[in-house]
Amino acid sequence: MRSGVLAAAVVLALAGAARAEVVEQLPGGFRLKSVVQIAAPPERVYQAIGQLGRWWDPQHSYSGRAENLSLDLRPGGCWCETLGGGDGVQHGVVVLAAPKLGMIRAHAALGPLQDEGVSAALLWQLKAKDGGTELTATYNVGGARDFIVKAAPVIDGVLSTNWGRLKRYVETGAP
Repeated sequence: MRSGVLAAAVVLALAGAARAEVVEQLPGGFRLKSVVQIAAPPERVYQAIGQLGRWWDPQHSYSGRAENLSLDLRPGGCWCETLGGGDGVQHGVVVLAAPKLGMIRAHAALGPLQDEGVSAALLWQLKAKDGGTELTATYNVGGARDFIVKAAPVIDGVLSTNWGRLKRYVETGAP
């Protein structure tokens, strides 16, 4: 199954809609960075990030249904997914929610990274630029085994695809 997930992720990586890069790959970790220009004010983009279930790619969820995802934009808020029958998964926890600063940070070992016991932080930074918002998303992962570090470009592609979906959602109302 792992090879099927990675193959799908590679396809998505090639279809990314953001300026993205693997900034660092070191023994035990990596840093990813995506920059997306969104034609909307930072306040609207901030709000949309919290509407995760409306724009996240359902292929990158446990339930296969994006609407089962939620992101509570407050310190301690859950990035959660309901799976039905009382089951669920916590993808991350919001540790910084600062709309006035245009920042959201979550501790979030996403997807298969949870099985690895890594430490991961995802930071969204919003800056007014050119009449819209420049969104910079940085994902830092530490404590990873070698095969996870080597998968950084694939993970970057998955996240970049989602940042493109966020952009389309904010600008058009549909991901």
